[in-house]
Amino acid sequence: MQSHDAPPSDLTGVAYGRPAGRHDAFLTEVGPGTPCGEFMRRYWHPVTLSERVTATPARIRILGEDLIVFRDRSGRPGLLHNRCAHRGTDLFYGRVEPEGIRCCYHGWLFSVEGRCLDQPCEKGGGANRERIRQPWYPVQERYGILWAYMGPPERMPLLPRWDILETIEPGLKLHVSHSSLYAGGDDDVEIVPCNWLQEWENVMDPFHIPVLHTTFSGVQFVLEMGVMPEVEWEYTEDGIRYTAYRKLEDGRELDRITAASFPYVRMVPNVQLRHGAAGGVGFVVPVDDTHFRLCFAMKIPEDQNALPRSPNLRPWSKMTEEERQRYPGDWEAQVGQGPITFHNEEHLATSDKGVGMLRRSLRQQIKAVQEGRDPAGVNFDPEKVIIRVEAGNWFRDGG
Repeated sequence: MQSHDAPPSDLTGVAYGRPAGRHDAFLTEVGPGTPCGEFMRRYWHPVTLSERVTATPARIRILGEDLIVFRDRSGRPGLLHNRCAHRGTDLFYGRVEPEGIRCCYHGWLFSVEGRCLDQPCEKGGGANRERIRQPWYPVQERYGILWAYMGPPERMPLLPRWDILETIEPGLKLHVSHSSLYAGGDDDVEIVPCNWLQEWENVMDPFHIPVLHTTFSGVQFVLEMGVMPEVEWEYTEDGIRYTAYRKLEDGRELDRITAASFPYVRMVPNVQLRHGAAGGVGFVVPVDDTHFRLCFAMKIPEDQNALPRSPNLRPWSKMTEEERQRYPGDWEAQVGQGPITFHNEEHLATSDKGVGMLRRSLRQQIKAVQEGRDPAGVNFDPEKVIIRVEAGNWFRDGG
């Protein structure tokens, strides 16, 4: 028996001399001018909830850009860059009026489309004011969400619609939220401090569910999720999906279909394994390179006012650090990879096939934009604007 006081006999693989960690900037960085950032800017993005867009300006950071969102007193939403085109003062301190927002410094007034309407310190309200344009982005409202298009105007696609959100069945209502619940957080936490891809690719990783969410930290969802699935992944027209087959102890057979579509849409069935289609659509919205915000549009019972959650999950913000260490969830697993994970240190295995496929497909779409083509999932045809969602829990005997 080897003494613990003696040096180890095999020193292979010690940490000394290991190369510096590096992330894959091509896939992860989203600022203006970056390869992935330019790819991202070909899609509509959920900026904030419509109910939050008021006559009080609010700060929004998305894709590494600092913006101001407001609703003028005529009811029109606006999304402008935060620095006033005059002298750079933060429009967060501006005053919203019927025609737009007025800067606190010298009173320049900008419409929701960035037009300069008034320069009160200049004769006649500014003889050349029409030459000034405050940088702005087009916005639309749908599903209780304010969406923005931040890309080249000549390539602006139609704002998509999802079939499962178009019809609200009796007894249900559409609920929208920025909760971090499905990133392992909860309704009291909105911004997740790590790169967006660490969350999005997690959607294509079915094997962490029986480990992290069932056998390691206890049953965080339902016991049946502990059955190790047989998984098949496949590319789709706008992303990737997998079917996870499980034969349960009671004899039932379940096909659980989960889908991810570009640029960062996630369609995940309910974790309680109720038979049928997924009840909503989620979006992993990059705030910048090291933070993201989840946005959800989901059908829930009329008498509920929050996203559905497993009764086995305690509120993350109420847990102590010791509890999070003993019962880690998605937050600990993903944020624990660091602000941006070091991709050069990874050793992907066969169970990571979905992650590899998603990264490969993402790389191809980024290159498509670099080559002057439209990426997958953008649409310019009104006849094809509705997206069919195939995600769901499908019991082979009907449940």
